[in-house]
Amino acid sequence: QVQLVESGGGLVQPEGSLRLSCAVSGGIFSIYRMSWHRRGPGQQRELVASTTRDGSTEYADSVKGRFTISRGSDGYTVYLQMNSLKPEDTAVYYCNIVGVAGNLWGQGTQVTVSS
Repeated sequence: QVQLVESGGGLVQPEGSLRLSCAVSGGIFSIYRMSWHRRGPGQQRELVASTTRDGSTEYADSVKGRFTISRGSDGYTVYLQMNSLKPEDTAVYYCNIVGVAGNLWGQGTQVTVSS
């Protein structure tokens, strides 16, 4: 059974940094796209950043220049480096993969930006 496990969330002060990790386990298969999404309080889930197998990346306008998505060399881990965090970045962050195994989601990790 394929599982996605996120880690790295927590409480951070404004202008601080966090690094989220998402590890995929449960099989060896092709992953076409890995991405991070988030759902803030009272908001709909939105795409934060994505990366495809060919290395291309995409970012939400609100995080460009502050967040960086990267894929581990094993192909089964994806990271989100978040710098210069703002209170409006507070949300539950979800990892997502699209591949041969289907469209799968992690359970989410809470990020809270507050002084």
